[in-house]
Amino acid sequence: MLRFATLVTELDQTNSTLAKVEALCRFLSEASDPDKLWMMALFSHRRPRRGVSSTLLRTWAADRANLPDWLIEEAYHIVGDLAETLAFILPPASNPPQEQGLAPWMEQVKALASLDEPDKQASVLRAWDQLDKTTCFVYHKLITGGFRLGVSQQLLVQALARHTGLEPNAVAHRLMGDWSPDTTDFHSLLFADDQADNLSRPYPFFLAYPLDNEPDALGNPAEWQAEWKWDGIRSQYIRRGGQGFLWSRGEELITDRFPELQPLQKALPDGTVIDGELLPFRDGQPLPFSLLQTRIGRKTLSKKQLKEAPCLILAYDLLEWRGEDIRQKPLSERRELLAALVAATGLPDCLRLSETVRADSWQDLARARLAARDQQAEGLMLKRLDSAYETGRRRGDWWKWKVDPLSIDAVMIYAQRGHGRRANLYTDYTFAVWHEGQLVPFAKAYSGLTDAEIVQVDAWVKQHTLDRFGPVRAVEPQLVFEIGFEGINRSPRHKSGVALRFPRILRWRQDKPAAEADQLSALLKLVE
Repeated sequence: MLRFATLVTELDQTNSTLAKVEALCRFLSEASDPDKLWMMALFSHRRPRRGVSSTLLRTWAADRANLPDWLIEEAYHIVGDLAETLAFILPPASNPPQEQGLAPWMEQVKALASLDEPDKQASVLRAWDQLDKTTCFVYHKLITGGFRLGVSQQLLVQALARHTGLEPNAVAHRLMGDWSPDTTDFHSLLFADDQADNLSRPYPFFLAYPLDNEPDALGNPAEWQAEWKWDGIRSQYIRRGGQGFLWSRGEELITDRFPELQPLQKALPDGTVIDGELLPFRDGQPLPFSLLQTRIGRKTLSKKQLKEAPCLILAYDLLEWRGEDIRQKPLSERRELLAALVAATGLPDCLRLSETVRADSWQDLARARLAARDQQAEGLMLKRLDSAYETGRRRGDWWKWKVDPLSIDAVMIYAQRGHGRRANLYTDYTFAVWHEGQLVPFAKAYSGLTDAEIVQVDAWVKQHTLDRFGPVRAVEPQLVFEIGFEGINRSPRHKSGVALRFPRILRWRQDKPAAEADQLSALLKLVE
């Protein structure tokens, strides 16, 4: 556990990619195979389910430290991280043992979920008796399910490839799919025969970079494929071993949640993997993402939900054909095979080919892009016709050319401290627009300002606070910000009657008084 806590500390204290890879490699060279496997699981978001609630943990820590609850709560709002707060306030370990590996500790963490409350408390108190401040902080992260760190899948792949001598693409593929330390071991996961051990394993997704400038620098438009960028769930449909599997980009197996796609299991040939977008679709048109949201997370669906938001896959690419990995073939060849496959399948309510946007010039494509919202799309995807299907996000061959966000000028009415490194700054804001002379809240946002602007706003919040509600401050309604968002829908659950998709701050409108901020009617017009 100490070795893993040291790794966490090293990763948290650097922004250098090289330093992070070096730290991961050191851990891999020193740790046991079970510890390596658990490290891989934790850094690829495969954590055990939460074993202890934050409320219980605070109560036990307050009792152990002999501190009142209100003081711990106040300290938490200053520190911005509960795991770190509790590690600070707990007295030193009274019975530190010799170093144990990560795997034995993870077995204890997993066991917490099945214990009753007295046994949970006894297990946690024993751990506190054995852990120093650093390892205690990591332990809290593990038992609360809040373990997040700046380690991308690409960094983990780089370190594992260097450690094992495997090709990075092979490692990335191995890390995909439905595995956990309970179902495999380090050697089997990375070195066993590909298809034999996991029929359902998807391929790593190829992701596009945003195109921030005009596309003229990309060269001849005839060398590129343009298609609509849809607002759904990026997915892979897999047909292997007579079975069908649907994976989301977040590596979640969601086959059972979309029963309308079941005919694909029989219609597609064995050894087929399709990359596409899962979309609500009816009468030849994609439906708003808000309808898809009504189905996300639901394991049982009513007939009404299936009728109101029927889903299909708009196919972008073909990654595996008749059991052969064809990702290194040019996109033009993969696309030709995909078009023939979709046509032969003959299930337009389950599978359709994504529409390409034909144009003779970049100017023509720019005009088409402006009509994206009319298509329920977010913009265009630009893909080089001779490109392979790579792993992760890479520059050069795939670009997403999104339409400019919708925007509204709004007044900040509440502010709350951030978390982690921003725990001492007010960075999370609530915004409102005018309606019949009153300010009506409609969105929260915490990104978009520069570091210098955050410091300015933080100082202003502290000087213009009207009231406090726990960690939240009500402030004088003076500051105006332009809020950008990707979509808007009616929502009876919100006081404003609307819900935004991906709200963020575009700029601080220091040139505009609060009285000139937008009206709620302007938001409602955007809905229409």
